[in-house]
Amino acid sequence: MFELGRELKRFFASDRAKAPTDGLTGGDSSLLELLDARLLAQEAKACDVAAGRISAKDKPRRRLEAAIVWREVARRTGDAVALRKAAAGAETAAAGFEATHRMDGWARARCEQAFCALLGAEIFGDPGLNAAAEIAFRDARTNVKGGLAAPLADVGLIAIEGRRVLDKADAAEAWALAGRFTAPIAALDGIAKRVTAARALAAEARLIRADLLAGFGARLKDSDLLEAAALEASTAGERLDSAYEPLTWARAKIMHGQALALRGEAMGDVDSLAAGAGALAMALDNLTRDHSPLDWARTQVALAQALQALGESASDARAFEHAVSCYDRAGLVLRDAATLPLRGLAAGARALCLARSAEISGDRAVLDAAEAAMKIELAALSPRKDPVGWALAQLHLARLYEARMGMTGEDRGERAAALMALDAALDVFGDHGLRSLSVLATDAIERLSAREASQS
Repeated sequence: MFELGRELKRFFASDRAKAPTDGLTGGDSSLLELLDARLLAQEAKACDVAAGRISAKDKPRRRLEAAIVWREVARRTGDAVALRKAAAGAETAAAGFEATHRMDGWARARCEQAFCALLGAEIFGDPGLNAAAEIAFRDARTNVKGGLAAPLADVGLIAIEGRRVLDKADAAEAWALAGRFTAPIAALDGIAKRVTAARALAAEARLIRADLLAGFGARLKDSDLLEAAALEASTAGERLDSAYEPLTWARAKIMHGQALALRGEAMGDVDSLAAGAGALAMALDNLTRDHSPLDWARTQVALAQALQALGESASDARAFEHAVSCYDRAGLVLRDAATLPLRGLAAGARALCLARSAEISGDRAVLDAAEAAMKIELAALSPRKDPVGWALAQLHLARLYEARMGMTGEDRGERAAALMALDAALDVFGDHGLRSLSVLATDAIERLSAREASQS
């Protein structure tokens, strides 16, 4: 799938000093997917140079092109500096368009600012950025009636509303919200007939809808919502050419696999779980770590979660071992990304997999390794900078203490340590309004209390 990208890499990387100053794509964003992460960063720098050149024509457009490339760099690598460059470039572009009274360009730049904020909220776990994105999208939508910016703003606004109600909407509200995507997606499909780059944007809109449907379906245990998410992701992939849009195509396959796995987990359907794991494994076969490190790591985590659910359904220690291997591969990317919540999630889930494997096999050494790894991860987290990640680590550590008591039948201070960790986690979950996680912590406290009562 990435053959053309490798050809580009071979052709241009042989003599970097002679690379075109305007980059490899010449401003055509539809070609960005053919570049691996290293060449993409090189492209972003070249776009900055082109936009800053005194002789550059239409500097606002050049700044916008550079912002789009920098945002893609951030999306693939989780680099906060790249995301800041993208947001700053989009802001500069918007000011330039506004100064020349080009409202379509200004609106597109405002949408780019908003998408930068949405990406920051997604990969860095900062929900406050959703509010900034909403303001920018509303500005863009208020000042333009058509063009590319209008449907993009509509998609962004619906996505933000979906994130806001994800924890409280019922099935009817979820279906209604998903239905609101239809008009802007149709508009993007229409634009894609004239502008090649819009095809990937239409696919991205479908994947946003699929992601929300999957989120609602997983929370509500609604098979229909999860099936709709899988179908939407499949539709997005079918409309793409894997030779020229390999990364968006791979993201569609990943979303399809995740939706199937979530349906299997929610419904207790082993066949659906296995199909989801298979789809995710196939996506990994078509996605390289060099091309998009963060997408690759996320897919490893998603596959690990599917294998973890399969292990739970069959009490199969081998499934947990395979899941641990996936988490270890994801760690090759995430170990250098301490600010990403995904790192803490993967570390905690890995520890739980080791705990379940130890419980099933009766191997205490596996549990020792899991506990040591979890303590190292906890020491690396800051309760001030990442309180939720820190609290999740406390929750997972308490689960390991509980597993040790179950295996040994003895309490050598594990119960007190677990209760202390759970109390700390519960305080954080309560402060941040995380009801589902608060329920998990409360249930664990009740189990430990019941165990103590039964033994006294």
